[in-house]
Amino acid sequence: MSNKVEINPQIISEHGFSDEEYQQILSILGRTPTWVELGIFSVMWSEHASYKNSVKLLKTLPKDGPAMLTKAGEENAGIVDIGDNLAICFKIESHNHPSALEPYHGAATGVGGILRDIFTMGAKPIAALNSLRFGNPNDPEVKHLISEVVHGIADYGNCFGVPTVGGEVYFEDSYTGNPLVNAMAVGIVPHDKIARSAATGIGNLVLYVGAKTGRDGIHGATFASIELSEDSEEKRTAVQVGDPFLEKLLLEATLEVIHKDLVVGIQDMGAAGLTCSSSEMSGKAGLGIELEIDRVPQRESGMTAYEIMLSESQERMLLIVEPSNIDEVMEVFQRWDLDASVVGKVTADGILRVIWHGETVAEIPSEYLVLGGKAPVYEREALRPPWLDDLQDFDPFSIPEPDSYTDCLLGLLGSHNIASKHAIYRQYDHMVQINSHVEPGSDAAVITIKGTTKAIALSTDCNGRYCYLDPYEGARIAVAESARNVVCSGAKPLAITNCLNFGNPYKPEVFWTLKEAVRGIGEACKAFETPVTGGNVSLYNENPDAAIYPTPVIGMLGLIADYNKTLTQTFKQAGDHVYLLGREGSELGGSEYLKTIHNTIAGFPPRLDLSAEKKLHDLLLTLADKTLISSAHDVSDGGLLCAVAECCFSNSNLGVDLQFEISTRKSAVYFGEDQSRAVVSLPEENVEDFLKLAEQIGVPVCKLGIVTNSPVFNCNTDVSIAIGELIRPWQEAIKI
Repeated sequence: MSNKVEINPQIISEHGFSDEEYQQILSILGRTPTWVELGIFSVMWSEHASYKNSVKLLKTLPKDGPAMLTKAGEENAGIVDIGDNLAICFKIESHNHPSALEPYHGAATGVGGILRDIFTMGAKPIAALNSLRFGNPNDPEVKHLISEVVHGIADYGNCFGVPTVGGEVYFEDSYTGNPLVNAMAVGIVPHDKIARSAATGIGNLVLYVGAKTGRDGIHGATFASIELSEDSEEKRTAVQVGDPFLEKLLLEATLEVIHKDLVVGIQDMGAAGLTCSSSEMSGKAGLGIELEIDRVPQRESGMTAYEIMLSESQERMLLIVEPSNIDEVMEVFQRWDLDASVVGKVTADGILRVIWHGETVAEIPSEYLVLGGKAPVYEREALRPPWLDDLQDFDPFSIPEPDSYTDCLLGLLGSHNIASKHAIYRQYDHMVQINSHVEPGSDAAVITIKGTTKAIALSTDCNGRYCYLDPYEGARIAVAESARNVVCSGAKPLAITNCLNFGNPYKPEVFWTLKEAVRGIGEACKAFETPVTGGNVSLYNENPDAAIYPTPVIGMLGLIADYNKTLTQTFKQAGDHVYLLGREGSELGGSEYLKTIHNTIAGFPPRLDLSAEKKLHDLLLTLADKTLISSAHDVSDGGLLCAVAECCFSNSNLGVDLQFEISTRKSAVYFGEDQSRAVVSLPEENVEDFLKLAEQIGVPVCKLGIVTNSPVFNCNTDVSIAIGELIRPWQEAIKI
């Protein structure tokens, strides 16, 4: 095989290999790699593609459950049975580094990529969500970043025709320069139409379909596996450009050939493009693939084999098709004005072979490229950061009580992390497909399943500040809050997808946080019986100053048997009684109150009792099923008074009068973020049955007050303010 570029130490270093890894490549091949082979190993052994520094940890997560139709990592996305021969396909992934450099295109292609993961499985996308993190939005550069990211998400999702129904946005200084853009997509598919990705059938043809290949996105996977720096501007070629209208065509054509049973394997060309899709398809099947890449449709002249194999141009798929079906499949894609070209075949030798104008430029055993195969796997040194002791030892009660609880409540509601995100989600079309039963702004999005009484509830959650102060506890809370959010909508939690956003794993303190977070996720998922269906690991999220907060985002899926029993957080009618489910507030560590009112990020985050949390879920689901409560809202950021205030904001004609005893410091009761709590409202005639159920299940309850027909927020003798005045800072804090 020819080698047009001399492989020297500088070239090896530029491709991100350690000396040990390069020696392993020499051992695998028995010779010096070609330029193309070096590029293939580079992207497939990058952190983004191989998870080499995290896969050992991921294997400890629970992946099995009665509703699981695939195991995590087996396919492009997780598949969960919801009955009636229907399954939900869902996944979350990051597009952080591209969004830092090209926020519009980075965010847009993040949406496009996750949507392809869904319809590659044969599922029709029915919802999109996102989880975003930025620095201070008062910073002009950050504000521009936010605007472009939101526009990118909106434009791609709206043009494609998928409702963006939910998500979360947090603002912390640690994300300045390295924002997090995590995109989640959800689809529905009949059991018998689920598509697989393995390249089965020796002699079957490999078909390239979709957009033409260009030079955009080359080395995108390796770019996502390094820290951002002042030199990152030079990496802009690693940011792809998407076309949502073309992806819509690709969706229709792809689902047509899948539902006609015309393909035996299919894989999205995402990170690492043709290299990753061909490697994974052959590696999963234990077979080989031979590619003649000069047949790949190209939109730029003079492209090399290296560029074609590593390009991450968007809206492309790789299909495995039996020869007898190839003409019919190609006709479908051509009818949808998409390129379709036979570029190879499935072989029996287990080799990924790349041929360029008759010359073999790469021959690599696929088992050394595929995730879970023989690619390098490491467990890095883990070291608990010594500075955590001082942070965790901080006593929030050492801070004096505020002079005005009303001012504190107004300040918290106007803080960027609690304030309304309407300025963001109003740009998303959340009603297209007309399945959105609960729109953005409540605890969870709810999507009805056409032809049934069922609905699914969806939520993304993670408090990075908690994970900064204690990654184990913070990760457990992320799972608990995402579950609590879908439960507050009346849905039973079924499974999660996760996106683990962390810094450089070669730094022992960062790896320790990753290890602790994974431990916390696993423990909580086992307690709630919500297996991990898959997701994404995004490491090297560091700007020139420091790493981001550890941010293990949890995407939760829940099921509502009868969507007529869906709950929302809004108070419904005057005279309803308002109760707190769970214990009185007492914990202020890591709270929004400390940050916003006292400019302090310290203390131990709220402790989570998994047993108490599970009891709360059981009670709320029973109350929803028996239609005993009118509303439910989880108590989280900002604590009890913020939660109650949010229950008032969607019905301007109502207010609330809270009169309840307090046994500890008022700031902790009002603004503490203790876990496993929810605020509910219910008619007086249901109170007796409500209290009996709470006692039977073992959930403490406290009567807070009553919903009134006067739009005023009263709390003991400490707060009395018109709802209109209370809502103003909440509505006006975020403008983009």
